[in-house]
Amino acid sequence: MNLTYFSRRVVPGMSMALVVVQGLSGCADFSGIHTQAHMFQPQSLAETGRQVNPDRFPQQRWWLAFGDARLDALIVQAIAANPSLKIAQSRVIEAQASAAAIDSARYPQLDGEAKVTRERLSANSIYPPPLGGSTVTMNSANLAGQWQFDLFGKNRAALDAAIGLSRAAEADAQAARVLLAANVAQGYFSLARLLAQQNLDRALLRQREQILELVRQRVAAGLDTTLAQRQAQAEVPQIRRDLAALDEQAMLARHALAIVIGAEPGAMDKLPAHLPSVAIPQVPRQIPADLLGHRADVVAARWRVESELQGISEARAAFYPNINLSAFIGFESIGLSKWLSAGSRTSGVGPALSLPIFDAGLLRAQLRGRTARADTAIDSYNVTVLNAIRDVADQLSSWHALQTQLQEQMAAQAAVSSAYDLALARYRGGLTNYLNVLTAENSVLQQRRILIDLQARAYDLDVGLMRALGGGYVAADKVAQLSNNSETRTVSGNQNE
Repeated sequence: MNLTYFSRRVVPGMSMALVVVQGLSGCADFSGIHTQAHMFQPQSLAETGRQVNPDRFPQQRWWLAFGDARLDALIVQAIAANPSLKIAQSRVIEAQASAAAIDSARYPQLDGEAKVTRERLSANSIYPPPLGGSTVTMNSANLAGQWQFDLFGKNRAALDAAIGLSRAAEADAQAARVLLAANVAQGYFSLARLLAQQNLDRALLRQREQILELVRQRVAAGLDTTLAQRQAQAEVPQIRRDLAALDEQAMLARHALAIVIGAEPGAMDKLPAHLPSVAIPQVPRQIPADLLGHRADVVAARWRVESELQGISEARAAFYPNINLSAFIGFESIGLSKWLSAGSRTSGVGPALSLPIFDAGLLRAQLRGRTARADTAIDSYNVTVLNAIRDVADQLSSWHALQTQLQEQMAAQAAVSSAYDLALARYRGGLTNYLNVLTAENSVLQQRRILIDLQARAYDLDVGLMRALGGGYVAADKVAQLSNNSETRTVSGNQNE
């Protein structure tokens, strides 16, 4: 490369190009195009009651608190094998690769090319006889490089937009993991409830069969009527019917759980499941709004807003001129004998200026489109935040209602248990027959059925609250500022780490 030529010809040309750029940069007109949406800022997730204890915020492996090794193994297996989660992880890799490809535009590019062409030259073109009209071999070998100066940050904004989408994909994958773990836990507890109901119905069936036998004996002794016997007989097939329905529900629950963990439907046919033996936790009445930052879906929506705002910056930069520096060096010759000789050398270097002059409104239309996309992202973020607030509020409301139900059910359970103890004591004292004992036991079993349902509901809601609070998710990066186009607005991205 001729450095004298570069210093005398190219550098002054670049200086003149920079002067032109500075003069034309003031001609960019994107007035009147700016975002209209505003990001929602919640104050709290519930308005009354005591604050949440930060120590109770769910950890990454929140399911360990249930103390069930089978449940732990199922969730680990699901995270490793679930196809939907693998799709989310593949999207993360795709987004990261896209960001890396966009980042490459910010650096010098170098390409090489070598070719040999057998060509007949025109007798009426630029080549005089004897070359004109003859068939020759055209040879070339070149290295060509270029570099965009990106004076107005177009490539940087495109990279920031891609990084935002990449981080949004990472948050989406984490949201999928949290949801998957919650689905496994809730499916497991649903199966545990059905199995507990089966055990209870088997005990109830044995109890009803005993009652039927006693009624038959009383009818044979003339102490009771045939009507009582018919009524007792009707209850036995009803319980067997209920057991068959529970068998069906339990098998369907096993199939659903197997699919969630990425296995075939029959993989869970022999799985034993039990409701946790740990105490049902108490929940707070109020949760600070900044805990929304632990929800991966909210973080993903925020990153999408950031990405679209950077897209607006990229669209604005397109209004300004752009300068590329290009250079090449190589060898060109006709014929192979002198292809790589010194006389066949070729080289060149120089800047190229491109600027929009008249585009019939194309750039403004593109900017309006990116601005509309940013508004859409902001409104989608607001919807995500509101849905998150509702999710947490629903879980808390159901929790508090269930706690009242559990208290009342425990009182009812104590009453029927006391009645059963009294009937058993009277029977042992010879004051009543055993039929009264079985009748009192029936009430105990019926109340126990209700208690099982309420306890299973409590653990289901506990899982739902862990999911609603983000499942222990903490974003690796924070979005510190989000700016709209009309004014700079700082939005806290604190993740309460």
